[in-house]
Amino acid sequence: MYSIDSDIAAIGRIDVVPKILDVVCRTTGMGFAAVARVTGERWVACAVKDDIAFGLKPGGELELTSTICDEIRLSGVAVVIDHVAEDPDFRDHHTPAQYGFQSYISTPIRCDGQFFGTLCAIDPDPARLRTPEIIGMFELFADMIGSQLEIQQRLARSQAALLDAQATSELRDQFIAVLGHDLRNPLAAIDGGVRLLNKTPLNERGTWVVGEITKSVARMADLIDDVLDFARGRLGGGIGIERRENLGLAESLEEVVNELRTGNPTRVVISDIRLSQAPAVDIGRINQLLSNLVGNALTHGAKDQPVRIEALDEGGVFRVSVANGGAPIPADTAQRLFQPFVRISSAPTQGGLGLGLYIASEIARAHGGTLTVTSDEHETRFTFAMPIAGT
Repeated sequence: MYSIDSDIAAIGRIDVVPKILDVVCRTTGMGFAAVARVTGERWVACAVKDDIAFGLKPGGELELTSTICDEIRLSGVAVVIDHVAEDPDFRDHHTPAQYGFQSYISTPIRCDGQFFGTLCAIDPDPARLRTPEIIGMFELFADMIGSQLEIQQRLARSQAALLDAQATSELRDQFIAVLGHDLRNPLAAIDGGVRLLNKTPLNERGTWVVGEITKSVARMADLIDDVLDFARGRLGGGIGIERRENLGLAESLEEVVNELRTGNPTRVVISDIRLSQAPAVDIGRINQLLSNLVGNALTHGAKDQPVRIEALDEGGVFRVSVANGGAPIPADTAQRLFQPFVRISSAPTQGGLGLGLYIASEIARAHGGTLTVTSDEHETRFTFAMPIAGT
């Protein structure tokens, strides 16, 4: 059984919710929007956008019987009111009179088939809400929020079960399946919602918010990929690779570097990629390793110093190294750096799960190679090295 506090926290962990509330207000013209947890006893705000000084914040409560959401909890049906004064069902209703609104829309949020609460919005002025586009948008956003809540609950249950050693073997494949299937499906729904919003007229700010949602989807997709690789590495017997000789490896590595240059136009990235052979590698995984290392250098290295990349095959060894300037990595951190969930920096602005270097080291291990780090006041350098078969 989940407490109200844990429900509020669960909504708070869905980073797209504030953007959803912003889009709701800007699309409808309404001044207040919220995600509410509604039970048989309580109405509690979990997330709020309040541009009309309604006065509620996350954790704030309304008397349950004073809300229309209580009726929605019982009926399971959305309520949409363009103009309270002209609505025969609600013009004499106590709720609009008590809270002073003229327009109202509220859609049920369900989690695992059970009523969780509502996505709702109000405004003191009338608004045109009873349209397929607006109602469809609310239903889509409510479904997204419900799906994210389901994922959190399933992962929590999976993690708890994994603590039982006897269940580890049975749950391994189930856990990976949950990560691969249930995490990606809501992203597809969010992407579909963004496409729908792109067909709806929005002002400049609304267009920007939709763009931010798109970026969040991409970031979440990257995080899911990292978690899947972590799960395969820890639970599935290691990261799988398909090694083959590839004469296009040098060009492929250069493409990775160029993509990162484009994404970081203010940084200097110098590459020296010279391969005389075609090492038998999984080219996609080696690209991933290089991308992780360069991205790491761009994030944590000194902004006024270049990132230097080398890829060479000499003396029967294929070697890739990435170096950057800046403060050295503390010795105690360097010893743990290739463990999962360890970050070089604890700064809140440095996102991610702390899995990138762990995954890179697993890719190196799968190739029969090593990933090492040296760091001093002059430079920090990560080096991947593997023997070239047949040399």
